Amino acid sequence: MAQQSPAPSARALLPLLLFLSLFVGAGLWYQTQGKDMAFYQVSAPVAILPAIALAILLAHGPLSRRIDTFIHGVGDPTIITMVMIYLLAGAFASVAKAVGGVDATVNLGLSLIPPTLVLPGLFLITAFVATAMGTSMGTIAAIAPITVGLSEATELPMLLTIGTVVGGAMFGDNLSIISDTTIAATRTQGVKMRDKFRMNLLIALPAAVIALIWLYFSGTTAQVSAPGDYELIRVLPYIVVLVLAVSGVNVLLVLFIGILLAGAIGLGLQPDYAIADLSKDIYAGYTGMQEILILSLMIGGLGALMRAGGGLAWLGQQIDRISQIGSRGRPGRKTGELGISTAVALTNVCTANNTVAILLTGQLAKDMAERYGVDPRRSASLLDIYSCTVQGLLPYGAQILLASSLAKVSPLALAGSIHYCWLLGISALISIVTGLFSGKATAVKS
Repeated sequence: MAQQSPAPSARALLPLLLFLSLFVGAGLWYQTQGKDMAFYQVSAPVAILPAIALAILLAHGPLSRRIDTFIHGVGDPTIITMVMIYLLAGAFASVAKAVGGVDATVNLGLSLIPPTLVLPGLFLITAFVATAMGTSMGTIAAIAPITVGLSEATELPMLLTIGTVVGGAMFGDNLSIISDTTIAATRTQGVKMRDKFRMNLLIALPAAVIALIWLYFSGTTAQVSAPGDYELIRVLPYIVVLVLAVSGVNVLLVLFIGILLAGAIGLGLQPDYAIADLSKDIYAGYTGMQEILILSLMIGGLGALMRAGGGLAWLGQQIDRISQIGSRGRPGRKTGELGISTAVALTNVCTANNTVAILLTGQLAKDMAERYGVDPRRSASLLDIYSCTVQGLLPYGAQILLASSLAKVSPLALAGSIHYCWLLGISALISIVTGLFSGKATAVKS
């Protein structure tokens, strides 16, 4: 006998509202107190604990069954696979940076940039590094300090140059196969990273091209100072990871090969780099993924409880109604795509974390894709695109807070200068309205 779907219930979403209230509320409070990185003073894995307790309290059936539902959600194969990828991605990024990969990549790019192409070149360098590293935060942390000096040397506006870096970082965050957003989007929708990358690129590339053209005309008078020295071999791990990943090799194997290659380069080129140092760098990468790893597990359990209680079914109904505005009563692909995009964008505004937004709306997006005949590759792309678009424009998001603090500019002012993210959102919306790059329509679920 088929398992009966839970009846839609708004009550089952109360734990999610509690989580968001605690997480966002604490951020607003610390912001009024003038704290740096105010929205990250209270860790999300801690803020979610009361929500989990409330979800278990509201669930039906014996306590043992409620806890089993939570545990099964935590141990979902999709969640566990994501956790393994997080660990290996963190280790690779840590080791590659430790052996000089980031500095070499940045200096290589700067040595190849003509003076009139400073801003487009800066965008391309940042986009490449972010795509290779899989982290917008790590990319901004590595390149923003260089950008500050570059802005001062070339007399380009600080907001323009630092906004270029954030835009490039979000480009890579959106497309990288080792980005946590890509991992979350592809795993929740059940599609291959390579397929999602290709479909995502069709939307992101026009936005990037327009951004590059605009940046060219905005920085034609700039001059580039002499870049630092670099060794091409230190860029090799990033190139190998990109080539293997786009070729369709399993991402776990790709990351493992990347770690081994980066470690071998460090051991071979740096006399003071030993096996013990490699071990520490790998573990440091694990540690850097601790928060998103723990949060992913807890969200998996919380999501299972909300699904069992009918919360996601109710949310899907409401977003369906919103999506049908303008569909003239004929819901279809466009309705589903607007619903998926709206759901992840609104969730990201509340959580200020694009990966969390994808994790929270992933199952809902999958259900809507099946109901409205949306290609799963398309739903994965839209989840990633609109989570990264919103994240790259939030004045209280980690990326803008980090970049603005390094550049000593206002987060609010910086949010208006990240032109690529605005263009990416517009490009995706045009694609939804026109049906361009929508993939193959699937059977509509009755």
